[in-house]
Amino acid sequence: MDIRKTTVEDLDQVMATIDIARGLMRASGNTIQWTNGYPSREYIQSTIEIGENYVCTVQGEIVGTFCFSLERDPNYTLIEDGQWLNDEPYGVIHRLASNGKVKGVAMKCFQWCFEQCHNIRVDTHESNIPMQKVMQKLGYKRCGIIYVHDGTARLAFQKID
Repeated sequence: MDIRKTTVEDLDQVMATIDIARGLMRASGNTIQWTNGYPSREYIQSTIEIGENYVCTVQGEIVGTFCFSLERDPNYTLIEDGQWLNDEPYGVIHRLASNGKVKGVAMKCFQWCFEQCHNIRVDTHESNIPMQKVMQKLGYKRCGIIYVHDGTARLAFQKID
C-alpha cells in the first residue's frame, strides 16, 4: 500500500470512499459520526488545496483517505477527564476512511503518520469501536475527552515516542 498527497483529480474517488466508509460505520453501530453531509466535498477539497489530504493506494487504486496535519488543532486545547501526554508539537489524523476493499488501511495510515511525526493526537466518537481497537493495538493511549466544532464529545488519544 502506498500513501501520497491527494490531488483535485482524486476528489470523486475520495468522496466515494468517504460514502462507503460512512456505510461501514453505520453497519458497525456508529450511527452518530459523519452525519448531515459531513465531511462535505467542499471541505475535503479545501484540505486537498492546503496539502493536508492523503490517499492510500494499492496498484494505483484509491482504497483509503485521511487528513494529516502538523498544525495545532483548536479542538484539542481543552481536554476533560484526563490530560495529553505532553505539550510538544504534534501531528493530527482526521477523517480516516476506507472503502473496505483492502484490510489494514487504518493500520497503514497510523503507522505512516507516526513515521512523519513521533507525537500524534487523534480523536474518535465513542461508538467508533473499530477505530478504537486499531488505536489500542498500535499503542495509542486514551487521554480524555475533547469537544469538536459542533460541541459533541470525542475520545482523545495520543501516541508518543
